Amino acid sequence: MYKCALVLAAGQGKRIKSDIPKVLHKVCGKEMVIHVIDTIRKAGIDDVNVIVGNGAELVKERTQIKNIEYSLQSEQLGTGHAVQCASEFLKGKQGIVAVFTGDTPLIKESTIKNLVESHIENNNSATILTSIVEDPTGYGRIIRNGNEVLKIVEHKDCNEEELKVNEMNAAIYCFDIESLCESLGKLNNNNKQGEYYLTDVIEILKSQGKTIGAFVTDFEETIGVNSRVQLAEAEEILKNRINLKHMENGVTLIDPKTTYIGIDVEIGKDTIIYPNNILEGCTVIGNNCIIYQNSRIKDSTIGNEVDIQSSVILDSSIGDNTTVGPFAYLRPETKVGKKARIGDFVEIKKSTIGDGTKVSHLTYIGDAEVGKECNFGCGTVVVNYDGKNKYKTIIGDHSFIGCNTNLVSPVEVEDNTYIAAGSTITNDVKEGDLAVARAKQKNIKGWVDKKGLKK
Repeated sequence: MYKCALVLAAGQGKRIKSDIPKVLHKVCGKEMVIHVIDTIRKAGIDDVNVIVGNGAELVKERTQIKNIEYSLQSEQLGTGHAVQCASEFLKGKQGIVAVFTGDTPLIKESTIKNLVESHIENNNSATILTSIVEDPTGYGRIIRNGNEVLKIVEHKDCNEEELKVNEMNAAIYCFDIESLCESLGKLNNNNKQGEYYLTDVIEILKSQGKTIGAFVTDFEETIGVNSRVQLAEAEEILKNRINLKHMENGVTLIDPKTTYIGIDVEIGKDTIIYPNNILEGCTVIGNNCIIYQNSRIKDSTIGNEVDIQSSVILDSSIGDNTTVGPFAYLRPETKVGKKARIGDFVEIKKSTIGDGTKVSHLTYIGDAEVGKECNFGCGTVVVNYDGKNKYKTIIGDHSFIGCNTNLVSPVEVEDNTYIAAGSTITNDVKEGDLAVARAKQKNIKGWVDKKGLKK
């Protein structure tokens, strides 16, 4: 059966007090609306239409990589009006459409699958996602007759008996497309807010004798984010869910409360994560690694048995059995090989470091290709920028770069070469050579006495 989804993402979100559209605020490093889209796709619904309004161009820009379609709600006149704006997307389609809000990032893949399956199995025209809560104040109530839903009653319209009902509307639905489209044309805005409500579709379908069902899920999944406080609550819930998944998969988190892992991060078994680490984006960490405290790793690939101490690694890759840090900075497009050593206060940018190479401390390498089993002395600088352009440095295998060396790009240092400490290298160094590029030492006898500096 054909399945598609609508994601309501047109609201500004006044209570969140931001110039950014509410659905673009991030939870665990990813925009809320993208959380929803990704979960919909994982649940087997590929055809997705996002209904945009406030900040439409920015929402499109942030979500276009998801290969989705868009509908425009130029005026925000209620949830029913939002779905009406997607009429062109739904036109001529037969099957099922699921409707979501873009500010519910905690919905699970399994819940979406179960909602759709319940809808199909019970041959419903509409199925409502609901939750049981102790205090449903402010929420629309689900009024049932056994398994059949009779109506949704808004809190302000409930009578005494209806106020006792603790099953609430989660504002996520599954509809028969043709039934929904027919009902959308019958909506009116005869209410205090002057808006068109999607909940009225339920009443219209019920009046036609159509079957309305409900599927109950945990309230936590249905939480909508309308303020910074709720944003922080959603962050905490999803963080705990992510950390639990990794621990169940064989990862040790020394202190889960202070460990922040993005939803798309992958971590191998027997890896140990110390407190105060931030792992973001599409990072992949191998088996038997140790990530010591206070590191940030984003969109990077870390091999097996790698130790990282208090370092920042961005859009880079690190080979097996390599150590990094403390206080190293690996900038984008850095590739470090196996059994290498990147030490304290080392910065590497857009460079390749070969297997077994040691860059132990206080060194900058930018726009360079470095071979295997090289050794960099303390204070080495690859001088890759002349104030206008950046140039490349190539260093061959088994080279030894002495302390306080400047390699002025573009320059090539071939295999098995030595650079004397304190040298500034501006010309290529041939294989097997020792390069010395410094002034001859001169001692001026009695200079201290002559200057009156003796203490």
